[in-house]
Amino acid sequence: MEKIYTGKTKDVYKLENGNVLLKFKDDCTGKDGVFDPGENTVGLTIEGIGKANLKSSVYYFEMLKKAGIKTHYVSADLENATMEVLPATVFGHGLEVICRLVATGSFIRRYGEYIENGTPLAGGYVECTFKNDEKGDPLVTAEGLAALGVMSMEMFNSMKEQTLKITKVVADDLKSIGLDLWDIKFEFGYNNGEVILIDEIASGNMRVYKDGKIVDPVELTKFINER
Repeated sequence: MEKIYTGKTKDVYKLENGNVLLKFKDDCTGKDGVFDPGENTVGLTIEGIGKANLKSSVYYFEMLKKAGIKTHYVSADLENATMEVLPATVFGHGLEVICRLVATGSFIRRYGEYIENGTPLAGGYVECTFKNDEKGDPLVTAEGLAALGVMSMEMFNSMKEQTLKITKVVADDLKSIGLDLWDIKFEFGYNNGEVILIDEIASGNMRVYKDGKIVDPVELTKFINER
């Protein structure tokens, strides 16, 4: 296989059938040996976390498939920590889509004078940031994405609609085991002109609370996988 990209937590290979293979690694983003999904550099290695994150992703991708929501997911080999996916082109140089169900984190840092931490955001609030470590992942509006030629308004509306649907699926599932989803981050791309969810759905990309206390990402992975 031809390696086409080396990422922080996954390596990407091109398959002969035209699809792509993601190899999940045990490397984690963090700082000073502490796991932190918000960091932009690999800070530690946790044995088995690659397979665990893949298992979580497969669980949710299969759930979305049953709900009629298309993603890039094709199949997975849990033993070898690999997932076969459809090829997809990212928007711009990479775009992150955040759905917020509760006001917290950077949302409060920006808008804290208008809203208190922990306030529910009715219906969910969707926002986008460019993946750019040097610029601090700047926010970008739908109109900005269209003006920059990153995506059309039609593509944005499709992406937003899917984001809200996918977030509800994940939130309802977590609620069934006593967990509250506060926010979650996705990546989308386009395949044959169609906007689809790509990358993964793992604990490191969501903020979840249990009994009023935030759940550590490693612990959250166990909650998802060991039901």
